[in-house]
Amino acid sequence: MRDFRKLEIWHLGMELVKLTYQLVKKLPSEEQFGLSFQMRKAAISMPSNIAEGCSRTSNKDASRFFEISIGSAFELETQILAGFNIGHFSKGDTDFILPLLQTFQRKTNSYRNTMN
Repeated sequence: MRDFRKLEIWHLGMELVKLTYQLVKKLPSEEQFGLSFQMRKAAISMPSNIAEGCSRTSNKDASRFFEISIGSAFELETQILAGFNIGHFSKGDTDFILPLLQTFQRKTNSYRNTMN
């Protein structure tokens, strides 16, 4: 078992949860059960799957949860870009969060690759 609290990627995922929750506050109320819900769900899935993967005893099982975490990061990136494209988010919003999200994707994938 690994201690997820010691992983940089878990901490980065938790930071992205916080930033996502701040970002969705900019969405109009009609998006509360649409884009806002999907973004919050994808964001919390990222560090949650890292934590769950750390509980697995085999590298193969753990790697699968890290892969799911990466998938959630790509979902969140798409949702942020969609919010920008339909005018809910500014370029400043996306310029701040997207680089952190891409760093999370890259670092989580690198960590997952060390397990194989």
